[in-house]
Amino acid sequence: MRIAVGGIHIECSTYNPVLNEEKDFRVLRGQALLEAPYFAFLKDYDAEFLPTIHARAIAGGPVSRATYEAFKAEFLERLKPLLPLDGLYLAMHGAMYVEGMEDAEGDWIGAARALVGEECTVSASYDLHGNVTQRIIDALDIYSTYRTAPHIDVEETMRRSVFMLVESLKTGVRPVVLWAPIPVVLPGERTSTVDEPAKSLYAMLPGIDAIDGVWDASLMVGYVWADEPRATAAAIMTGTDRAVLEREAKRLASAYWDAREDFVFGCETGSLEECVARAVASPTAPVVLAESGDNPTGGGVGDRAEVLAELIARDAAGVVFAGITDKAATETCYAAGIGAELELSVGASLDTKGSNPVKARFIVKFLHETADPTDRQAVVSIGGIDLVLSAKRRPYHNIVDFARLGLNPHGAAIIVVKSGYLSPELAPIANPNLMALSTGVVDQFVERLPRLRKQYPTYPFDKDFAFEPQVFLSARSARV
Repeated sequence: MRIAVGGIHIECSTYNPVLNEEKDFRVLRGQALLEAPYFAFLKDYDAEFLPTIHARAIAGGPVSRATYEAFKAEFLERLKPLLPLDGLYLAMHGAMYVEGMEDAEGDWIGAARALVGEECTVSASYDLHGNVTQRIIDALDIYSTYRTAPHIDVEETMRRSVFMLVESLKTGVRPVVLWAPIPVVLPGERTSTVDEPAKSLYAMLPGIDAIDGVWDASLMVGYVWADEPRATAAAIMTGTDRAVLEREAKRLASAYWDAREDFVFGCETGSLEECVARAVASPTAPVVLAESGDNPTGGGVGDRAEVLAELIARDAAGVVFAGITDKAATETCYAAGIGAELELSVGASLDTKGSNPVKARFIVKFLHETADPTDRQAVVSIGGIDLVLSAKRRPYHNIVDFARLGLNPHGAAIIVVKSGYLSPELAPIANPNLMALSTGVVDQFVERLPRLRKQYPTYPFDKDFAFEPQVFLSARSARV
């Protein structure tokens, strides 16, 4: 059996003014796609996998229209010579926003379906923070999504999607796909699967999978920082028994709706000022302070400097702050060299209207050796603060992210990261974990952000309304 592989994977805050362009994506083309660790699992399946293109970027602002159209055109150009195909596997995220296009995944998947034809079986894997539409569901035969946040089941989810595709082609059984939208859209930090009620809700899914006639049960949290009509939670089912799938979709949707007021942050929270004060006064260490409103992996810009200003004002010591995106400041450090004392303007370099920079004297302590100018990172110090400056937007989630810069997070009194819930490597060392509910384009108080295009009514923007789940069948499934 011949199965093509491709996709595009990015999460886009519509409130972020910084466009994502081709340079911001890691692109796998042709054979390099199959040889990449991300797709290494495909070798375990008895099928011929034919690579096209897969473009992936960290969360951010909208994708420029020109960049999207170029990726889409290349994907279709690489897909066309492979026809006819038995199957197509699409590794997606689900929260892409393209300039002037509210359902970008619907456009991508719809274009793929139009090219491969009605007989080709199409399977997709998604991030649970993606958004779906009827247009997307109508183009698919198989669907699966992550079940953990933080995401530790990415490969497991991709395997489910591919396994179902291969089994469908082997047996000749084409499954049914249907979904039940849930008018709730909450931040990922309030719906982490390590905390209740999400923990119990997601624990329902394996049991639903085990029901005869069900192949896969998916529960979407949705992406709250996309101000577009499709931003919503959803229960999505793949299987062969339509009546069972409808029943379970309604049951799962109702359970999520009933729990809507129970979703809370899984760590201690407070204002930026409150969290910095607690961190400075903490008798235990390391305190890991997450600046949630500027989290680049949630779609934040990554260049706000308010936390830095507050730490300086409080004479904080033993601080490792990773990091602030500021290309100009980073380049200035490289030009001056280690040991130089510089007057720098730090922050507000990308979103110049969203916040204010910190202007002060810093000492250059470390410069990351790299041949790639976009990967430059400098460690500068001011008082008791070691600050990482980076030339591009990036997260600092893993211990190696610190170690390669000569920093030891275990020995710090305070670690500051631009994050929401902590990564699996930082969470265990947090003593304690504080999350600052700071302002920014991924503000945890979503009600503070403009709401122009989201559906009415949607919780938590609207609270006094009733909901009974409705199930919508894929147009392809309706013909089965």
